[in-house]
Amino acid sequence: MSAVGVIFSNIHDRNVPELSRLRTMGSIPYGGRYRLIDFALSNLVNSGVTTVGIITKNNYQSLLDHLGSGKDWDLARKSGGLVLLPPFGVDNNEGLYKTRLEALKGITGFLNRRTEDYVILCDCDGVYRMDLSKVIDFHEDKKADITFICHTEEIENASEYTTVTTDETGRITEIQIKSNLRGEHRYFSNIMIIGRQFLLKLIQDAIARNQSSFREDIVMKNLDTYRVYAYDFNGYFATIDSLRSYFKHNMELLSKPIRDELFGMRDIYTKVRDSAPTVYGEHCEVRNSLVSDGCEVEGIVENSILFRGVKIGKGTIVRNSILMQDTIIGENADLNCVISDKNVIIGSRRILCGCDLQPYFLSKGTII
Repeated sequence: MSAVGVIFSNIHDRNVPELSRLRTMGSIPYGGRYRLIDFALSNLVNSGVTTVGIITKNNYQSLLDHLGSGKDWDLARKSGGLVLLPPFGVDNNEGLYKTRLEALKGITGFLNRRTEDYVILCDCDGVYRMDLSKVIDFHEDKKADITFICHTEEIENASEYTTVTTDETGRITEIQIKSNLRGEHRYFSNIMIIGRQFLLKLIQDAIARNQSSFREDIVMKNLDTYRVYAYDFNGYFATIDSLRSYFKHNMELLSKPIRDELFGMRDIYTKVRDSAPTVYGEHCEVRNSLVSDGCEVEGIVENSILFRGVKIGKGTIVRNSILMQDTIIGENADLNCVISDKNVIIGSRRILCGCDLQPYFLSKGTII
């Protein structure tokens, strides 16, 4: 098995505009110390992929700062390793890409230079731990042209999801985009396996026909021609498609079984920072929370996630909240269901309250 990875870092920015206004989807902080791109990158590396291309678009300075040379994922290599791909089309006059297919048209040079048999295409909107080598074995066993990795999930509205229907062999017979389905269905996880040469052929055909959508123009119109299969992933998979889902799935990390499934093998990697240990005040109370290093806690923290460098003053109560890096809270404040982005300052005696369906959000650098 030889495969090259391609990660789309910006494809779903519009789904979480509050958090992606100044950064890519891939660099959104998650779970106290991670970024969303860490999950796709780590799964590729753990599956034996040693070359990963990151397709950028805009607002990717924080992504570059996070990835660096790729050494934290063992991708700082002389040959292959981490490759940052420019956000332009085949013709620079076309400007930035708008769709997945247009992004792929812009990296044909990168794909042509590779020698791997397969390409693993991943987005940054999923939180999961998966052995992708098993998916490639499935792909080869079925002699598939394309394999969609799918998961079954019960959601309230499938308008932003792609649902699939298969026959008894697992071959996809129907694809629905932006359907109005509700309840439990099989959804495409925005991860697929495809032969490298086959992908290049599809891209060249799409350029010749001026096509722009990979799913609609290529896959959906050719389900009878191409062998497109669905691989069912049965582990934990969280899709971040709104601020509400971001809050919900972060809170799920407070459940030990979910936390163990994701991080129990210690193989989800991220940028390492040498921070001092967290300081807990004499009268502080911390219950059922994830607290990163470098924090200073003087108040009460319950059912919350604190990123690096968070400071909580005396008498302050923080419940059901996500406080990102270097958030500072004064004394005797009260927070419930709050998401604070990086470098937020909340003064003393402030009372901020949201709910799990609509958390109270503070954008980066806010002073209140």
